[in-house]
Amino acid sequence: MAAGHDLLVKLYELPAEHNDQPLLAQGIELKRAFAGDREQVLAFVGENFGKSWVNECAYSLCQQPIRCFIAVQDKQVLGFACYDTTAMNFFGPTGVREDRRGQGIGRALLLRCLYAMREEGFAYAIIGWVGDALPFYQRTVGATIIENSHPGEYKRMIDL
Repeated sequence: MAAGHDLLVKLYELPAEHNDQPLLAQGIELKRAFAGDREQVLAFVGENFGKSWVNECAYSLCQQPIRCFIAVQDKQVLGFACYDTTAMNFFGPTGVREDRRGQGIGRALLLRCLYAMREEGFAYAIIGWVGDALPFYQRTVGATIIENSHPGEYKRMIDL
């Protein structure tokens, strides 16, 4: 069972650069978050995904370069993805507004983060504590389960 396990991604085997044109044609912009948008991004994360993800996302917004990518349409955040928050070389947390899932936003945000990690010198990335999204990560980036990885790094949390 994969629920709660970490996954490994070979960054040197990522798919070719993602084509953002279909999202751009819908008015959806993908970009590295801007420090001035901190409150709006964190409010989105809190309203849609909960307090522990707010904490991790807040940390990503304090780093240089900022380690959070967002999808925005009509000045509204639709999704986010972070890296190097739980631990160095970890992807996540990430999420897309429920009514906007299945449109390629999550895939685009995932790839933006993984490309950034590769450009920063990593050969591998860890996707932490994956549950139901396992097939998505396997299909999209060839992720594999890291055996005996639950709870892994997360066992340090107070509220585990």
